[in-house]
Amino acid sequence: MPAVSTISPAAGPVPSRSSRTRRAVLDATAVLMAEGGLAAATIDAIRDRSGVSKTTIYKHWPNRLCVAVDAFAERLATDASLPDTGTARGDFREQIRRVSAFYASPVGSVFAQLLASATQDPVASQWLQARFLDSRQRGIRELWDRAVSRGEVRKGIDPDLAMDLIFAPVMWRLVSGRRPLTEDDADTIVSSVLDGLRAATD
Repeated sequence: MPAVSTISPAAGPVPSRSSRTRRAVLDATAVLMAEGGLAAATIDAIRDRSGVSKTTIYKHWPNRLCVAVDAFAERLATDASLPDTGTARGDFREQIRRVSAFYASPVGSVFAQLLASATQDPVASQWLQARFLDSRQRGIRELWDRAVSRGEVRKGIDPDLAMDLIFAPVMWRLVSGRRPLTEDDADTIVSSVLDGLRAATD
């Protein structure tokens, strides 16, 4: 008679102690930021909420801002799909609407605090760039490359400049404390930038 296995066929790999520790810290950090903003996510508070010692936390992250970066990057990674409306105008209109709506949300407000704090911390700034901003920039570049392949924009246009022109108004509204962009604002910005770039190269 064959031996009866005591392991369920559906059971997955058991998370390592390190991965469980990381999960506890990131979950605790996310909750703390949701409750009280970035300022609430101190190392002491993360320790108390997660049950992970400060020594262990510092083995995985240089400082609390880096913990916050990872907590954000992980949770927002699932919401990083790109629009595909069939046209460059439609894609960029939808993307700028999403970005503006994100920054106007409570999560976006905390992320703005993280951006501001990271500018004063070179290590956190590098983590933010590597773990979050680089992937978002690659996504935006993908939208531009798609537009080029469709023949909707010229290859000779600097994509970084084009993206700066399209998305800078969102950041300006954020840092200046003005109201978020409306959908009509987003449509006007995209049309103005694309039409302006075309006119400049005709």
